[in-house]
Amino acid sequence: MPATSVPWKDQLFVRTLVAVWRSSLPLRVIASTLIASVAVVLLGGQFFLNRARSGIVDAKKQASVVEASTALQRMQTQLDDTDLRTESLLERLGQLADEVGSQPGQFSVIIETAASIYMSRGIMATSVPQTLRDEMSEDPQGLYVTLAEVRYDDGTSEPGVAVGGHLVAPSGQLTPVYFLFPAYTESQMLQVLRRALWLTGALLLLALAVISFTVMRQVTVPLRVARDVAGRIAGGDLDKRMQVRGTDEMASLATSMNNMAAELQRQISQLEDLSRVQRQFVSDVSHELRTPLTTMRMATEVLHESRDEFSPDLERSVELLHDQEERFESMLTDLLEISRFDAGAAVLTADEIDLVALVEAEVAAQQAVARRLGTEIRVHHQRPVLVEADARRIQRIVRNLLSNALGHGEHRPIDITVAGDAEAVAVTVRDHGVGFAPSQSEQVFRRFWRADASRNRIVGGSGLGLAISLEDARLHHGWLQAWGRPGRGAQFRLTLPRTQRAVLDHSPLPLVPTDSNLAPDAAASGAAKAITVAGASEGEL
Repeated sequence: MPATSVPWKDQLFVRTLVAVWRSSLPLRVIASTLIASVAVVLLGGQFFLNRARSGIVDAKKQASVVEASTALQRMQTQLDDTDLRTESLLERLGQLADEVGSQPGQFSVIIETAASIYMSRGIMATSVPQTLRDEMSEDPQGLYVTLAEVRYDDGTSEPGVAVGGHLVAPSGQLTPVYFLFPAYTESQMLQVLRRALWLTGALLLLALAVISFTVMRQVTVPLRVARDVAGRIAGGDLDKRMQVRGTDEMASLATSMNNMAAELQRQISQLEDLSRVQRQFVSDVSHELRTPLTTMRMATEVLHESRDEFSPDLERSVELLHDQEERFESMLTDLLEISRFDAGAAVLTADEIDLVALVEAEVAAQQAVARRLGTEIRVHHQRPVLVEADARRIQRIVRNLLSNALGHGEHRPIDITVAGDAEAVAVTVRDHGVGFAPSQSEQVFRRFWRADASRNRIVGGSGLGLAISLEDARLHHGWLQAWGRPGRGAQFRLTLPRTQRAVLDHSPLPLVPTDSNLAPDAAASGAAKAITVAGASEGEL
């Protein structure tokens, strides 16, 4: 049998109820209290009503049996005194039924004989339950009592009690006699008792709801205050504190919250001071090193231009000095840039640029390094891909990503893909080198972080390139993300909004590389272009 599906509106209603239930502690406590109270009131009320009904019915049965026994004895006495020679038995039984059952509101009488049925005025024979007849036919001795519905010939009825016994004629013949006692008073009493009980239960539930709400407010109001104070502290208002009132558990909570906030404020202040001193130190040292570095740069350039006149050993030393001086200048530039980001002084100068042209220019600038490493660089794109961005910062991101791929690509090909849509543009740089573990996809952007500290650098760097690239991407309200697997390489994806007013919610390129290493749009249009820096040995150049 196929499963029936729940309409989506019902599903939404259920989810809304679950969300409201989970989001409100007072609602859960008050609702739980009321549900438990309703269960107690229902069970207790039903138990009380059953006991009361049982007591009233038993009392009514006992009174009916006593009164029926008295009436039956009186009828038997009158029957025994009857002279059946002058009066027939049937006529006398009819007279007894009229005489004994003539008192309205007390009870009615039904006498059944083989020839006829004698009844009090207005009563119907169907008022006698069949179970009572069966019991009397099995054992004619004694009186039998049971609940019954007293029916009248005008079509009305009411609950009552039926008592059955036998009259003994002078000839020894047994005649069934039934006494029907209406229980209107007792029924009204039960209805009044039932209404009073349910009214009392409703008032009790209302009182419990008010009490639960009042008690919950005594608990939830301090908790809400604590939540608001914690939110203010988390938002940066470290001077916010809770009011301590009394000596109860809530006062202890407020004291603990205040102590925690004070300690947190002290620790944050210390960290801010330390960070401020560190940033100031890096900035000051970087600026102070600029002057001697410029002098060293000038002297190194003079020596480097005259290196052909030196001996081979001295020429090699001059080249090493020149390379290390360039590396040192690059590291110093990165430190100055990081200090600007830390100080919040980084400024974005955005213009409309062609991302494809920028990537091709940077690839061309890295050709010498790629040839030396024997690495092939392939660029896939659609022309043009326009974006509103700071050309200097985007070029620096591409340079850092390409340098990282060259340094960790194990001389294997590198694929760069550029694509865009109406809202965003993206660049991916894919290498097939050492890669990294999935858990390290965020650590690669940390300052001075290295996946393998024992591995020698192929392309020198400051260890700040990816960290600076991440800050540049954030300055553009963009994303810089990494994917990697050990031994399968890595892919970095830069995603930028088309304009600085747009908000990113997707990327035109996937973060996880595909088998073709081509963007879907580029592969479909056939407009992909590959710029190949062919690997060649130095002897072939």
